[in-house]
Amino acid sequence: MDRADFAARIDHTVLGPETTLADARGVVAAAAEYGTNACVPPCYVAEVREDAEAVTLMTVVGFPHGQHAPTVKREEAVTAWEDGADELDVVLNVGRVKAGEYDAVIDELAELVAAVPVPVKVIVEAPLLTDVEKRRAAEAAVEADADYLKTGTGVAGPATAADVALLAEYLPVKASGGIGTTEEARAMLDAGAERIGASAGDSLVQGFE
Repeated sequence: MDRADFAARIDHTVLGPETTLADARGVVAAAAEYGTNACVPPCYVAEVREDAEAVTLMTVVGFPHGQHAPTVKREEAVTAWEDGADELDVVLNVGRVKAGEYDAVIDELAELVAAVPVPVKVIVEAPLLTDVEKRRAAEAAVEADADYLKTGTGVAGPATAADVALLAEYLPVKASGGIGTTEEARAMLDAGAERIGASAGDSLVQGFE
């Protein structure tokens, strides 16, 4: 893997509650400079789209807890796509997973996936789930025809190589949460991750040798 291949797997991200439009524009500019993708809050997608012509632009849906009403999440997804998002990272309803309500999880995800013509990554929030629950959540994402699994939002805890390896049995995986160094990113890729979500995406590429 060379530096360009590594960079193409990095989703340089800014999603904090204090994120400004200037912050989002800065992430898009850095993504264009370093060859990464960019992930920004949904409220800024339309405004940064013109600046991101050479960048794969993504945003989040149902962030950070996933407990929006299904119709709201679906509308949020459609709006994000219409605003110009190339990919969507969707938080599933962790409470329904914990309660074993997998039909509801599948139905919500399937309707959302069917509503947009762009790749959907399902954020399972692995730090909050048992291994059995992670597998059931992954199975729900497969049943819903999602494109990726994502380890977490970063809010509940860091990504782990063990979670990446487990989820990679089902779909391609985006590791996200607490990945701040190139070495940590490499470890996630070695564990089976296809993509890395990180607020330090530019630094990860700078550290690549």
